[in-house]
Amino acid sequence: MANRRDLLKFFPLAMFASGGTQLPSTVIDAKDAKLIREPFGDQRVFFEGPTGQIKSMVAGSLQLKPGMSPHAPHRHEEEEFMIVTEGTGEIVVNGKKSQVGPGSMMYCESNALHGIVNTGKVPLLFYYYKWKA
Repeated sequence: MANRRDLLKFFPLAMFASGGTQLPSTVIDAKDAKLIREPFGDQRVFFEGPTGQIKSMVAGSLQLKPGMSPHAPHRHEEEEFMIVTEGTGEIVVNGKKSQVGPGSMMYCESNALHGIVNTGKVPLLFYYYKWKA
């Protein structure tokens, strides 16, 4: 017969299997976010997973090197916000190019073509939030 310690060992698995896991309410410092080093810059993933109201979401940042883009303009199912906090660049949404700098924000609906490039001489830092309801 399983004791309480054995049951607790399997509790997270049971929650995951039943779809009961969701992102906890918390604060994550940039130094504690998951760091992914890419040739174009450093990406940090702060949150990723379902919430109480959203099937899946991801929130992170990208410090984009001068002259670089993380990828060609693309489309994806998730809606997305991007907020530029440092540097300058260009964001394209559905063929319309916009010059951006600190304080610029992009919203992109599901499956809309979009992309970003750092056009400045210093790193461009932006935060992104994507989700599927």
